[in-house]
Amino acid sequence: MFPLQRGRRLRTNESIRSLVRETSLSPSDFMFPMFIAEGENVEVEIGSMPGIFRRSIDLTVKEVQEIYALGIRAINIYVKVSENLKDNTGKEAWNKDGLMQNAIRAIKTACPEMIVMPDVALDPYSIYGHDGIIANGDVENDSTNTALVKMAVSHAEAGADFVAPSDMMDGRVLRLREGLDAAGYPNVGIMSYSAKYASAFYGPFRDALDSAPRESDVVIPMDKKTYQMDYANRIEAIKEALWDVEEGADMVMVKPGIAYLDIVREVKNAVNVPVTVYHVSGEYAMIKAAAERGWLDHDKIMMEQLMCIKRAGASLISTYFAKEAAILLSK
Repeated sequence: MFPLQRGRRLRTNESIRSLVRETSLSPSDFMFPMFIAEGENVEVEIGSMPGIFRRSIDLTVKEVQEIYALGIRAINIYVKVSENLKDNTGKEAWNKDGLMQNAIRAIKTACPEMIVMPDVALDPYSIYGHDGIIANGDVENDSTNTALVKMAVSHAEAGADFVAPSDMMDGRVLRLREGLDAAGYPNVGIMSYSAKYASAFYGPFRDALDSAPRESDVVIPMDKKTYQMDYANRIEAIKEALWDVEEGADMVMVKPGIAYLDIVREVKNAVNVPVTVYHVSGEYAMIKAAAERGWLDHDKIMMEQLMCIKRAGASLISTYFAKEAAILLSK
C-alpha cells in the first residue's frame, strides 16, 4: 500500500521522537563567555546584553562555581581594561599582575576543574581598539604576533588551560605554539578563532569591553576588515582552519554562529580537530529583544538555535545562553 515509507511513524509521540533523535545537547557542550572588571563586589549589567554582566574577580569566581555545579566545564574570559592602561603596544596584556592574570589564578584556585580559555588579542588593551599594534596606518601583523606570544605565555603562567587567539593575525598559531613550548607549557592548548568574520553581530560585545575601533589623530582603519574575514567567503574559512591546524591549533572556531552554519559544516568536514562555534552577542541580543516584546518564545528559540549549532558540527558552543540552557536541561 502506498506509501510504504511513512516518516510520520517516527514522529508519532515524544517517546519515539526521543529514540531516533540524531542530536542532543548537554551542559558540557557549552562554554560561557565572561567579562571581568576591576574592583571588588562589582556587578554591572551590559545594556545591550540583558542578563550578562561585567563582574569583579570575587563575583566572577562565585559565578564560575555556580555554573560548574550546573555541568558547564569551560569558560572563555575577557577583561575590561582601564583607559589609563591602554596604549599602542598592548603591554598591559602580559602584566603578570594584570586583571586577566589575576582572574585566571583566582578562578583556577577556586574551581580547578573548570577549563579556562582566556582571550588572546590586543583590542581591550589598545588605545585604538584594534586587535594588534598600529603602524603605517594599519595593524602590523608580525610585531602583533610577538606581543600575542608574551600575552599567551603570561596566561599559561597564571594557570590557563587553553589560550584563545581571536586576533586573526597570519601565522600567530605557530608563533604561539612555539612560544608556549619554549616557555615550558607544551600542555597548554590553543583554541584558535580560525574563521572569524568581520561581522556586524559583534556590537554588544564591543559595548561590554569598550573595544570598538575609535577615532584617532593617527590614520587607522575604522573597521577590522583587513584581518577579519569577508562574510561573502566560504572557501577562505576552510583554508584558514586548515592552516591553523597545521600550525598547531588543538581546536578551531567559527564565529559568528547561527548566520554561519554552512561554514561550521564545511570546517567540520575539513579538519580533524574539535570545532568550536561562538554564538555571538548580537545573536543573543536579538533573541532577548524579540522575547521581551513577546514576538518569540525565548526558551524555545534559545534551545532550537543551540541544537542547530550542535547539529551543524559544533563540538563546543561558546554562548551567552550557557547558564540558562544548562538550567533548562536540568529540569
